[in-house]
This record gives sequence, structure tokens and C-alpha cells, in this order.
Amino acid sequence: MRTIHGTAGGDGRGLDPARFRNPVVTIGVFDGMHRGHRAVLARTAEMAARKNGEVVVITFDVHPRAVTTGEPPPLITGLAHRLLLLARDGVDAAVVLRFDEALRETSAEDFVQRVLIDGIGAVGVVLGHDSHFGHDRRGNAQFLRRLLAPRGIPVESTAPVTLDDGTVVSSSAIRRAVASGDLAAAGRLLGRPPALFGTVIRGDGRGRELGFPTANLDMHHELRPARGVYGGKTTIDDRTWPAVVNIGARPTFTAAPTRAGPGDDPRAGPGVGPGVGDGTDDGDTVEVHVIGYEGDLYDRSVEVILFEKLRDETRFDGPEPLRDQITRDCLDLLGRLRERTWSLA
Repeated sequence: MRTIHGTAGGDGRGLDPARFRNPVVTIGVFDGMHRGHRAVLARTAEMAARKNGEVVVITFDVHPRAVTTGEPPPLITGLAHRLLLLARDGVDAAVVLRFDEALRETSAEDFVQRVLIDGIGAVGVVLGHDSHFGHDRRGNAQFLRRLLAPRGIPVESTAPVTLDDGTVVSSSAIRRAVASGDLAAAGRLLGRPPALFGTVIRGDGRGRELGFPTANLDMHHELRPARGVYGGKTTIDDRTWPAVVNIGARPTFTAAPTRAGPGDDPRAGPGVGPGVGDGTDDGDTVEVHVIGYEGDLYDRSVEVILFEKLRDETRFDGPEPLRDQITRDCLDLLGRLRERTWSLA
């Protein structure tokens, strides 16, 4: 998938119709890439096939509400994760527009002319049932039909996607499910297992001291489930590995006080393994122990598929109880894989 960065304000910098082949375009944040989004992409692909063209997605570098209200929702999928999922779904090109004040003030009419016509050269457009664009969200499927029908450019829209129980699939419903730790509900809405995506950054290296090295993820501001220890899997270098994931505030264990001498670390014991750090509460962290993997993951982007929670957060009295618990967590995960409750496939 090609990724093209551009602007909608001013002269539409970064956009050029010559970069596309009979593009059929859809527009949206696509946060989560859920069942509803994939229905829109499927309809877009159908029109593209009829026109011997390609599927082009217009998305944004930040959630529009970050600019329009200053209070964006927590993202299910950050931009890098979203682009990965769009590519997996067969999208040919993603146009990432910078959502700034200039774009916020761009009228729906100007957006159509600058971006869809002059910038991309759209030969067709598909929108979701609740898609809007342009200043004051005036642009929608009906609006587009009025502007584009005289040019011979078809516009289609999709109906809401619902589950068997009547629940309408939406990003907001998925956010609620993920935040509460109901991964099963989130998976039904997504149409795929929930996943975390982040860049591996350097931690304090203490997990390795107990034989359970962890990859600390910079989550790119993605929403994470409720605190706890989760079973999951991750693919590294075309091989899928089981993974134990800790999400929490990294509480330390209690240790007997010692007298600190010159140069001694006054912290209460060596924080180690998933879920235990130096006792500071600087926000929830995501730590992944990839069972059996021994390579260097620093600065690499990693996607971790989550199965479900193994246990809640626990405070330990020292390193040995923690080591024993992490061992049990790993055995629990491996046992469920052997029993085929979960699968690495």
C-alpha cells in the first residue's frame, strides 16, 4: 500500500491525480478498522473493480476532534496501526491529510474540489452511513451526489453494520468494551481479535534479571484494556510467538528496608518482570514477555493480539513470589494453546 501525506487547505500540497489510477475514494478516521469500516472498504473495492481502478482511503493524522473540540477520544488504533490494517485489507493507497485549523475551516465544497477532484482525480466515492466532512460536517453522501452527479462520478453509501443481537458496530462501542476489559465483546464488534500496537522502547531491564525479559511498548496513544495480565501472541520475523502482556501502573513489591550507603539505590527492591517496576506511578505501562524469543526488539514496531485476561494485577512480597507467578502465567498461556482454547495460527 502506498502512503501519501498531504494537506487539504491552501493548494492541497502533496496531492496529484497522476499518482493514482482511476481512484475510487472513501473518507474517514477508520479508528479500529472494525466490521463497519471493512464493509465500506468492500463496497469501495467493488466499485474500483468495475472501473478498473484502485481503492484509495483518505484518513487523518490525528482524530478530527483533537482540533474541533480539543478533546479527542482515546484511539483504538493509532495512525501507524491503522495504516497496517488498511494495507492488510487490500487498500491500494492511503492519503493521510494533516488535520489542522486550515482543514477544519475548509468548506465541504472546497474539500471536494481541492482533494477529491484536483488532488486525487476520484472516479467514484463510497461513504459510510455516518460519514461527514468539511466545515461544520456539511459533507455527506447526499451532498456529494449533488456535486458529483453532474460530473458523472458515482457516489455510494453503506448501511450500518449490526451484530446478531442488534448492536450497531461503532468505534465508541469498541472503546467502551476495550476500556472495561471485555475483549470478547470488542472482538465481536471488530470482527477480529483486539490488538495492541507500539514501538519497543528501553525499560529498566529488570525483567531479564528474573529470566523474563519484557518489551516495553510506546503505545502511540492507543487505547489499552483494563489493568491486568493478558494472554496473547505476536508475530516477529514471520513467526508467531506466545506472549504474556502486563498492563498496569507497575507497582513494586514490598521489601524489607535497608540502610542505603553512598551510591546505593534507595528503591525498595529490584522491580522485575511483567508488572513490577520501581514503584513510580507514571501512568499505565504495557510490557510484553514473548515466550521463547531471544532477539533484540528495541525500536521495532510490534503488534500483539490479545486473547483474554489471565489474572488481575497483584502485589508481591518479593522477587521469588513474582517469579513463581510469572512462571504460572506462562504455563497457563501455553496450556491453553496446547488445549487449543487459543491458537497461534
